[in-house]
Parts: sequence; C-alpha cells; structure tokens
Amino acid sequence: MPSIVDARAGAFEHAVQFFESDLQAVRTGRAQSGVVERIMVEAYGSMVDIKSVAAISVPDAKTIQIEPWDKSLVQAIEKAIIAADIGMQPNTAGTVIRLIVPQMTEENRHAIVKQVHEKAEQARISVRNIREEIREEIQKAEKEKAINEDEKFRLQESLDKHVKEYNEKIQAIADEKEKEIMTI
Repeated sequence: MPSIVDARAGAFEHAVQFFESDLQAVRTGRAQSGVVERIMVEAYGSMVDIKSVAAISVPDAKTIQIEPWDKSLVQAIEKAIIAADIGMQPNTAGTVIRLIVPQMTEENRHAIVKQVHEKAEQARISVRNIREEIREEIQKAEKEKAINEDEKFRLQESLDKHVKEYNEKIQAIADEKEKEIMTI
C-alpha cells in the first residue's frame, strides 16, 4: 500500500510542470511560440487561447508567425496580442500575423529574470501548500490510530525529502531559464 506521501507525490510533480509551462510564456531574446500560445482571444462568443484557433510557427529566431484557421479571427487575434502587452506589435499581411521579437536590452533581461524568480517563488509556495495538506493528513491518520507515532515521523521525513527534491527541481529550472535569458 502506498504511503500518504507517495500517494500525493503527483501533486508536487504537477506544481513543477505548471511552473515549467508558465515559464514558456516568458519572453527571451529568441522567438518562442509559448510567448503567445496562452493569450486569450474572443472567438465564436467565448474566450479561447490562440493555439486553439490558429497555427503558431517560428520561421526564424526573431519571428513568431500566427495563421488563424478562420480568416474572420485575424482582427480579434491582433487585438488580443496588443491587449496582452507582450512587448511586440503584430504585423498583418493578409491572414498571416507576424510578431518580430525585439532585441533585448540589459534592463529588459534583468526585469524578465526578476519575473522568473517571482514565478519560481509562486511554485515553491505551491509545494509548501501541498506539504501542509499532507502534514495534516499524517496528523489526522495518527489521531485516528491508522498509523503509529514511529510511522508518523517516518512519513514526515519522507515528506521533507520530497519537498526538498521538488524545490531543487524548481530552482534548477529557474536557473536554466535565467541563463537562457541572460545569454546574448
């Protein structure tokens, strides 16, 4: 039977995966489709992300190309990109929208690194919240006599190992992204 900690380890993994996907939207000096994929567009009376209504490609290191499947959505996508304030203005030629990634300044790079650190801290907070939920489950199991005191301490030790491991993963991902941003 898996322990309380092992049964909930997926929640830690989910927090790290969310952090990684969140970082894809962070702009670096290189064109990446993740910068625009999650921008919400009003289409067919509801809000959907751009990747659901258009093909997104990166033809070169400085260009993101968006090609809506429905030509009537070009203006809605342009409007959503401008509203998202990602630091790029859409250039439209017919039904193709192009975004030119501007050259990063030193000041921009430091501001984006700060943003990465804030997202990393949010991920660590998620891990801490999950840890507290599991701790409460362990305490409850001991009170209900489902586990003894030795088992409680063993589970808490296992929990601390998991938390340390996932915090290290978060830090490694943040460090890698920082290196990518600061590379000219």
